[in-house]
Amino acid sequence: MTKAILVNYDYCTGCHSCEVACKKILDLPKGEFGIKVCEVGPFQYSEREGVKGIWEWTYMPVITQACDMCAERTEQGKMPMCVQHCQAWCMYYGEAEELVKKMDGQTRWSLVTVKE
Repeated sequence: MTKAILVNYDYCTGCHSCEVACKKILDLPKGEFGIKVCEVGPFQYSEREGVKGIWEWTYMPVITQACDMCAERTEQGKMPMCVQHCQAWCMYYGEAEELVKKMDGQTRWSLVTVKE
């Protein structure tokens, strides 16, 4: 079975808690990340129907190649540090096939697996 992390990035507030927890557990030096919160926006849509006049400012946690999904922790039945410390409760860990079922089509999601 393939393990994965699912992020509902419509609800990410950009608090960077996942980023800090990951850097601490992996003991990464300055400038290196296991997960990096990226910011898109703010910008306003001016022409496209359905979103005209809407502002967008999105935070997207991006899992990097340094991530091993906290293999040592997950082998003990614990959550990866990023998921455990997510302040917005918008990150999930588990079997990829099960996590896909959470994707409701109403919000924006990202599902990530890592090489084993």
